[in-house]
Amino acid sequence: MRFTTKDLVTTAVMTAILCILGPVSIPIGPVPVSLTTFVIFLGLYILGCKRCTVSVLVYILLGASGLPVFSGFQGGVSKITGPTGGYILGFIPMVLAAGLIIDKIRSRPALCPVVTIISSWIVYIPGSLWLSYSTGIPFGAAMLAGVVPFIVFDIIKALLAFAVGMSVYRRLMRAGDLIS
Repeated sequence: MRFTTKDLVTTAVMTAILCILGPVSIPIGPVPVSLTTFVIFLGLYILGCKRCTVSVLVYILLGASGLPVFSGFQGGVSKITGPTGGYILGFIPMVLAAGLIIDKIRSRPALCPVVTIISSWIVYIPGSLWLSYSTGIPFGAAMLAGVVPFIVFDIIKALLAFAVGMSVYRRLMRAGDLIS
């Protein structure tokens, strides 16, 4: 995988945005509503699969190293091994799956928000499994606590990210500041 200077800069900028907005959250139970998925969806539309995946990996590594970039301005390995760690690690397969599809269907943009909405389930499943395991609650209860309250929020975040992300993507492409 070879990155140009533009790739590195755009990936670093998106990682910085993720680190700034990702910690912003509203606690509504064991799993908070955060802006992390919004920024990841935004990154998928603007950067594409490869650069967004690198951005998410760097974000997770920065958080694991102790920087307070996870929801609630927390960081450290304990956050990844804690009740919400499955959701954090679930971002990796989500961005890969959604990114590969979005990169292929970008010419049919109406399908893109559907892909990001469905890809949320790639985070929900490992997140709920880990929440269940780490807290000792039944899987169904973990789904009720860690998924149901977020479905509407994630749909809204996916639609907003699509509107903003595709607009930014088109402008960057016209300006020659992004390599597709």
